Amino acid sequence: MTLFERGDLTIDHLDPEAPYLHRWVTHPKAAFWMMRDASPEEVAAEYRRIADHPHHHACLGLHRGEPAFLAERYDPAHVELAGLFDARPGDVGMHFLCAPTDTPVHGFTRTVITTVMAWLFDDPAVRRVVVEPDVRNTAVHALNAAVGFTVVGRIAKPEKDALLSICTREAFAAAVPA
Repeated sequence: MTLFERGDLTIDHLDPEAPYLHRWVTHPKAAFWMMRDASPEEVAAEYRRIADHPHHHACLGLHRGEPAFLAERYDPAHVELAGLFDARPGDVGMHFLCAPTDTPVHGFTRTVITTVMAWLFDDPAVRRVVVEPDVRNTAVHALNAAVGFTVVGRIAKPEKDALLSICTREAFAAAVPA
């Protein structure tokens, strides 16, 4: 059963063994995913770990039925930001990654993040979406701002310096009218 649909994009369950995952997360475009040197076995093991985790979920994004992006949802009180951020009830963390392509479509990444945000806010329990991208990832900072995120500040994570940002349901609705 599909988890969410919006236009030509669908969010569905992810097979941790999917062969394209390794290519996606090790591609130079995915440098901030921090898996560039991972083997296919290591990538599959990581996505099996996420699949088994009670507070972290990875999903497959499809464009017109074809695999096109990853979307991750996590509880920031337990994963990624535990001990670094005072999570509130209704907070959900998010990661997304568009698949590398030889034929980029203008605006596709913005459509993906908008769809991922709509999926998260489709859950009435979600009040805020929290992200923690690398401070050097200026492209994603611009996308985050475009869908309503406000920068809270820099935080030091073990693997990176991150720019903690939050988007409320109201800020998303104002930035991306239905």
